[in-house]
Amino acid sequence: MLAYRMTAPGSAELRDVDVPETGPGQVRLDVLAAGVCHSDLAVLHGGAAARWELPFTLGHETCGRVAALGEGVEDLAVGQQVVVHAPFGCGHCPRCAAGRTNYCDLRASLPAAGLGLGLDGGMAEAMVLDRARVVPADGLDPVVAATLTDAGLTSFHAVQGAREALAEPDALAVVIGVGGLGHLAIGLLRALGPATVVAVDTREEALGLARECGADVAVLPGDAAAAVAGAGGHGADVVFDFAGAQSSLDLAVSLLRTAGELVVVGSGGGALTVSKPGVLPSGAVVRVPFWGSRPELEAVVGVARGGALTPRTTIYPLTDADRAFDDLRGGRLLGRAVLVPATG
Repeated sequence: MLAYRMTAPGSAELRDVDVPETGPGQVRLDVLAAGVCHSDLAVLHGGAAARWELPFTLGHETCGRVAALGEGVEDLAVGQQVVVHAPFGCGHCPRCAAGRTNYCDLRASLPAAGLGLGLDGGMAEAMVLDRARVVPADGLDPVVAATLTDAGLTSFHAVQGAREALAEPDALAVVIGVGGLGHLAIGLLRALGPATVVAVDTREEALGLARECGADVAVLPGDAAAAVAGAGGHGADVVFDFAGAQSSLDLAVSLLRTAGELVVVGSGGGALTVSKPGVLPSGAVVRVPFWGSRPELEAVVGVARGGALTPRTTIYPLTDADRAFDDLRGGRLLGRAVLVPATG
């Protein structure tokens, strides 16, 4: 079968590998769709993979069809469509037992961050994984379903974590960075509460996407302060920074209301100095959420089935993985890139 494998730091290529066999408690999937993420670029060209064993198959956003069941797996059926909860944990701590592998206390010492992030993932024609990682997703477009497993899940986790701040009367939420995650966060904010949503991006086409997803206001960074003032007059109750660059963090802090909440989702290399007194307003809360839990992925699938999430995607054949990565790296994508194997 074909698989897109990271073979060395900074290098990935399509290779022909053996179809994996299922063991006890495992499931083999025929992959239907696999998302491409900025995290994949960070793994390829950063230092995160220095301690991981190479090669491995990339792809941590996966939708597939059950092709084979290992011994002891009786609650799934061959032919059933599923999505994959990819974060890797120790498997034994209370957080892992609750499906919160994204916050396993041993993450820093584990040999991988997840399926597709140190372990074989979904940019392939087939994959094998433990039953506990599988969430049923029948009835969804596989391309949409794949994006739910990170872009949707991470956005859902970030928004749900801010639900107390979003419950303020006339709550105002700002989304900085209307990319693969940010545009889904706007849809989730629209679906899960009445907050006014102001979207900020440097690209006019991204601002158009923000409006399509339900943003009340969509502006360039230079117009953000006036837009927030005009929307409520007291600053933002929550700012979601999906860029995480220095410029976006500086802007986010300037837009926060007293006792507002800053949620830093992006990993763009920016830094924030926390001091008292300092740049943050009094009572401010700062969160740095990571991915999401398996129960949250189940909830995201439910939201998508209700029609509240409509990801913008660009589809590539698995054989065009190099081009998809190049387009993502070059900033030529709006929304999410998704690879589709020919066998899907």
